[in-house]
Amino acid sequence: MSTPPPYPFRSRREIHSGEPKVYSDAPRDNSSVESPKDSASTPLHGTPAVAPASADTEAVPARGASRRQRSASLPSFDEVTDSGAAPRVSASTARASSVATVVETASETTGMRSRRLASERRAARKRKRRRRIRSFFIIVLVLGLVAGASYVAYDQLFNSSTTSSDDYPGPGSGSVEVTIDEEASGRAIGQTLVEAGVVKSVGAFVRQFEKTSAAMSIRPGTYRLKQQMSASAALAALLDETNRVDSTVTIGSGQKLSEVKQRIIDIMGVSEADVDAAFADTEAIGLPSEAGGNAEGWLLPGSYEVGETDTPTTLIARMVKGTIDELDRLGVAPADRETVLIKASIVDGEMNIDRYMPMVARVIDNRLADTNGETKGMLGMDSTVLYGVGKTSGVPDQADLDNDNPYNTRLHPGLPPTPIGQPSEKAIKAVLNPADGTWLYFVTVNLDTGETLFASTLEEQEKNREKFKAYCAANPKVCTAS
Repeated sequence: MSTPPPYPFRSRREIHSGEPKVYSDAPRDNSSVESPKDSASTPLHGTPAVAPASADTEAVPARGASRRQRSASLPSFDEVTDSGAAPRVSASTARASSVATVVETASETTGMRSRRLASERRAARKRKRRRRIRSFFIIVLVLGLVAGASYVAYDQLFNSSTTSSDDYPGPGSGSVEVTIDEEASGRAIGQTLVEAGVVKSVGAFVRQFEKTSAAMSIRPGTYRLKQQMSASAALAALLDETNRVDSTVTIGSGQKLSEVKQRIIDIMGVSEADVDAAFADTEAIGLPSEAGGNAEGWLLPGSYEVGETDTPTTLIARMVKGTIDELDRLGVAPADRETVLIKASIVDGEMNIDRYMPMVARVIDNRLADTNGETKGMLGMDSTVLYGVGKTSGVPDQADLDNDNPYNTRLHPGLPPTPIGQPSEKAIKAVLNPADGTWLYFVTVNLDTGETLFASTLEEQEKNREKFKAYCAANPKVCTAS
């Protein structure tokens, strides 16, 4: 029993020597294994044959004798075929077969080893490539961390040194009023604060403004602040509504001129005479001639901040200009401005639900054109009747309906002489684009939900009116005019 080699593959020297592998502890059997001398007598392919050296020359027969001796020792064809004996194979043939087997085995072994080495080289290249990629990302990460740390350190150093030079340290003292304009940027606000002595520099305020997300919610208006405040304290004060001085005149859709006048008096602290004088100066406020000297309907709804230099005249002029700009933008010709504003003010007075506005506008046009029909060209609108008697809401009572004034459209055909309020843009658009329909009547049957029913005949209208009467019977306070 032979001992297996310590390594399963033959060495390169053994493969190319052509010698069979013989284990050291294997028994020597001269009958089955040729001696080194005999094996060496058969050269490998491409190797010159060298005769083995021997002291016994008699053991080496002559060339011809050897050939004759081998021929005589081989059985004949008939002997083999007749007797069935297996043919004998010469020693040289066996040696050649053994050498071929060794070469073939060596070739197979060499191929397996080559493939293994190639596989190991590929694996090594992959590991090297992965190490390079991993090293690259580690370097990038480290560089990023170093750069970030450097920036933070620089920023802290720069800001600390800058803050000490361009910002006030304390909460401030004294008092000053500052007006923030509409759509003012952080830099514009900072400039205003610097001019008022609130903050030391625009840069200090802008830095605080940019890193505070709530800064975008600063409302325009007048604020009462301290002087020599730090930028952060000034920003916090602007975000605190308690520091905001009520200096806004707000005009709502449908609001009457008398209500606007009172708001101006309350906010600006001027007298009623001053406000009336401002409205009377139509040239100074820019009121166009088609308004007939009455600013009702020509004051654009919205909020107006009152600045320190504002007067009633300058404030009203801004309102009038806003309406003119709106009408021009909507394509209303100057000759049609007053008519459009009157109709739109009635739409706003009658309806506050957007989907009904174009239908109400169509009813107004249909009734004005129905001069020979049921309506006789009279609008019969409750909103105009209430305006004529100085009321702003509710349902007109019988005394209101009987009051003979130019705004009582139940008694007088056509449009009232002026708008009855400040119309909204939605109402103006409804007048310019009324809905299609033959309606002559409408009634809101539920003042809580705004549900409104439209009718083309008086008979239909009376049925709808019964529903409204039932609602008022159940809600008397809601239906009472005020």
